[in-house]
Amino acid sequence: MTNPLPLTATYLSLPERFYTKQSATPVSDPKLIAFNAELARALDLNPDDFPSETAAKLLSGNENPQNAEPFAQVYAGHQFGGFSPQLGDGRALVLGEIDSPTLGRVDVQLKGSGPTPYSRMGDGRAAIGPVIREYVMSCAMQALGIPTTKALAVVTTGDPVLRENGPLPGAILTRIAASHIRVGTFQFFAARGDVEGLQALTDYTIERHYPDIKTPAELIEKVMEKQASLVAKWMGIGFIHGVMNTDNVTITGETIDYGPCAFMDTYHPDTVFSSIDQHGRYAYSNQPSVTHWNLAQFASCFVQLMADQNKAIEEFTAIINRFPALYQAQWSKVFAAKLGLQPGDEATQLAQDLLTRMAQDKLDFTNTFNALDDVSQVDAAWYDRWRAMQPDDALWQKTNPQIVPRLHHIEAAIQAAQSGDYAPFHALTAAMSDPFAPNPDYAQPPQDFEKVHRTFCGT
Repeated sequence: MTNPLPLTATYLSLPERFYTKQSATPVSDPKLIAFNAELARALDLNPDDFPSETAAKLLSGNENPQNAEPFAQVYAGHQFGGFSPQLGDGRALVLGEIDSPTLGRVDVQLKGSGPTPYSRMGDGRAAIGPVIREYVMSCAMQALGIPTTKALAVVTTGDPVLRENGPLPGAILTRIAASHIRVGTFQFFAARGDVEGLQALTDYTIERHYPDIKTPAELIEKVMEKQASLVAKWMGIGFIHGVMNTDNVTITGETIDYGPCAFMDTYHPDTVFSSIDQHGRYAYSNQPSVTHWNLAQFASCFVQLMADQNKAIEEFTAIINRFPALYQAQWSKVFAAKLGLQPGDEATQLAQDLLTRMAQDKLDFTNTFNALDDVSQVDAAWYDRWRAMQPDDALWQKTNPQIVPRLHHIEAAIQAAQSGDYAPFHALTAAMSDPFAPNPDYAQPPQDFEKVHRTFCGT
């Protein structure tokens, strides 16, 4: 019989204190709602090996794939600036890893698969709404060219989950990631003074993700480069992550954990959607500075590995202090391309001036960048300056998406799915697979009665 998920688990070569092995908690009536056949092929899997019933059993955790050794990972993290010394996969299990020719070695994780020792009084489950949001968001981000974890499947469980607004249909997401190693993974061992564990994690991370480097300093630089590029790309599409805690920062530079995230409609740099971000720590405009802070926490983990710790502090500080310039270069590259220009001081100033005008006039982020050649949509003086720089129309038109997954469309898909109607979810997912194609059904900002002002975590 064909093994549809050929799994290994190199992470289990690490000491047992890195994880807890366990199987998923069975569900009563698993049903496959969505399966990403294109992603399956990129993983060198055959979609034909995943008929609905088989996929539902495997991707709900009711049956373990052959050779699977499911486990939950432990980590720590700064959450809204406060340090939690032990967090971990409270509602997720890594089934194992697939080594694919296209995507390389990746984790296969079930999210919403039941409680683990790290659940912290939670039920370990996920409602259909957060699962749909992550599936749509990750598919859209992939199509937009933004590094991201990827969604392979959605399975409903047949079991309700209880949340503040009452019982909701349960679901499980199958998530694919280069790995689930986070800044918070390093923090877990550093906070305990577990030098042996920290060294083992460092060696494993370098071997798996950055085999061309050798030292912690080089690892810090690599992760910093990845994060600077990632956040600049977020800024370029008006994306707000919402919960940039250190346990939500991957060392591979992938976007992870689509909780209270959103794409802006009306542009304003201080936009916040997350219901739990009371003070705007993770507002759109704060994402670069928060990333800088998170990277400083990452760098501090390695000091205790070094023979000369004072020298290490100086070296690591010098590396981290290069982040603002590195990020600014990435931001300028992203926004110059959005204007069809080559990076440079004049292009950077032109982009900043446009954003200032957008905030003043309360313009839509996505649609303004799609209307640069319409002088009635932008300031005439700005338009003349832009045209004088001879922008490459083909460049800015292929850089700015026609559509993004707007909150009101996601919310409509969630509301329908909670009633058992998945058509809006499938239509939205299909549209987001090609966000650069004109699509009037999803291009318009919400009307007042459609606006969603707050987003919520899935727990």
